[in-house]
Amino acid sequence: MGETFTIRNLADIEAIEKVPLHERVTEKSTYELIGKGAAINPDATAMSFILDGERFQEPIRVTYGQFMAKIRQTANMLADWGVGPTDVVTYLLPNLPQTHFVLWGAETVGIANPINPMLEADTIKEICQAAGTKVLVALGDMPGVDIWPKVEQIRKSIPSLEKVVRVMGPTDEAEGIFSYEETVERYAGDRLTFEREIAPDDIASLYHTGGTTGRPKLARRSHFNEVALSWGLKAAAELQPGEAVMVGLPLFHCNGTCVTGLLPFSLGGEVVILSPSGYRNPSIMKNFYKIVEYYKPVFFSCVPTVLSVLLDIPVGDADISSLKYLICGAAPLSVELFRRFEAHSGMKILEGYGLTESTCASCVNPKDGERKIGSIGIRLPYQNVKVMILDADGRYLRDAEIDEIGSVCISGPTAFKGYVEEIHNRGLWVKEGWFNTGDMGRMDKDGFFWLTGRMKELIIRGGHNIDPATIEEPLYKMKGVNMVAAVGRPDAHAGEVPVAYVALAQDAGISENDIVQWAQTHIGERAAIPKAVYIVDQIPLTAVGKVFKPALRWDATRRAYEQELAQLGDLAQSIEVRVAEDKVHGTLATIRIQAAPGADRDAIQAKVGELLARYTVRFGVEFV
Repeated sequence: MGETFTIRNLADIEAIEKVPLHERVTEKSTYELIGKGAAINPDATAMSFILDGERFQEPIRVTYGQFMAKIRQTANMLADWGVGPTDVVTYLLPNLPQTHFVLWGAETVGIANPINPMLEADTIKEICQAAGTKVLVALGDMPGVDIWPKVEQIRKSIPSLEKVVRVMGPTDEAEGIFSYEETVERYAGDRLTFEREIAPDDIASLYHTGGTTGRPKLARRSHFNEVALSWGLKAAAELQPGEAVMVGLPLFHCNGTCVTGLLPFSLGGEVVILSPSGYRNPSIMKNFYKIVEYYKPVFFSCVPTVLSVLLDIPVGDADISSLKYLICGAAPLSVELFRRFEAHSGMKILEGYGLTESTCASCVNPKDGERKIGSIGIRLPYQNVKVMILDADGRYLRDAEIDEIGSVCISGPTAFKGYVEEIHNRGLWVKEGWFNTGDMGRMDKDGFFWLTGRMKELIIRGGHNIDPATIEEPLYKMKGVNMVAAVGRPDAHAGEVPVAYVALAQDAGISENDIVQWAQTHIGERAAIPKAVYIVDQIPLTAVGKVFKPALRWDATRRAYEQELAQLGDLAQSIEVRVAEDKVHGTLATIRIQAAPGADRDAIQAKVGELLARYTVRFGVEFV
């Protein structure tokens, strides 16, 4: 891993690829990869854990020697309990050093399965049942945290579950519950006490991801998927041994665990953990720039909502010059927010793209070359990304032409090994080895990719995937509801938020507020509760009777933009917003404004730009 590369364009990537990947990457597993990074300097800091933003100068530090010992102890403990290469260890944990101990220890002996602890108990239970969880590791009972009550609620209804491990909590052997801190210390930390030869194609992890079937989707990722991702990120990021990065994204998501975890660990770097709740901690955001000055990270990874919050926090006299760039992905970033944040902070934004099924990252704007604002950049080394034209049934017809919109598809060493449940794998591969991401996009003449929308119906709220079925199915159970369709409505902070369109039976006698209250008590995922419900006479359908969701997304965009543009006040006599499909951008909002007598059109145009700056749907202004 001692090579360094400068990637400015696609030609540089093609030059790198003249050497086969297997000649560059010799590590077969994540355990071997972290061990190689730890060997650089066992006394170096692997993790600095900040409890909260007000005490950021008082971290808990973990050296690489301690880190590797805890990984081995965790793996040895799990092996002693009968966990083997095909057994699943699930964890429900906030961002803690222990989370990394459990994750990489579980991958060393078996298969790790991180779960979002903010999901409702029934959803967590379904994921555990689908995964076949053998050991469940969870945070103990803490004031203001509901993780342990959820565990108590579900643990006896997971047939495969044999043991429960409580982080920061006592042992209760009669109930099959073991204290992590107490129990792990009984095991050797200087070596692995079990025999296992990890093969590159062995499954390392199962990460749950959003879907459109209403059932948990568990992506199977191999050890080599994760090792290859780290190599590609290392080449693109030009991260040097020992440098620091910050993690504020959750450690149940592969960005937090791999981009700001496995990558720096592979190089003996320092990972600064920004509190148990990461970017959701107000004290972390308030002191963000001071934290950067203190720890001197070279990059961090985030979603657009984080930049939106940081835009309103003064940099002050904090020295943040250590930051070479930040990587922003998971949801579209508005061009105006991009420009404003760079001007506000002096940081360099690299927009990227990836998904759980590509082990996390597939494309990024080159750090050293031209960045195209609004694009997701060029593909990472050894990864294959194409835009394909598919038929109505999702079958391959041909590769798209330059700038022609089609389905974004991926293949290569980071492409996952399919989903756990076969039902989710139907129609997934459009041709040999090529995975259909469900995203629509185009590629320009320079090899830069631009997303234009989604074929799949996921709602992405602040980088969090929401399956519309989790909204629609509970609402269908409400008496008087005939038809429901949930879509994403553009949002200045979260990128988009869920809203529901509802058609009622005649004389149903229920209001939009009644439906909202029903949703609050019947939808199992808090993030999925609609921000608004719109009762309509009829929901648009396709010629074959399917709900035509693009029309609803266009209507939701119209409503959001009209609400913002109402702030033009006396500057405009009338405002009309029309939203429709666009061949270049996917979706375009056309804003027709009749200016008030004497009002300056340039001032109106500037005000519109200001009001819609943080939205990602493109718009144009016409005066009538």
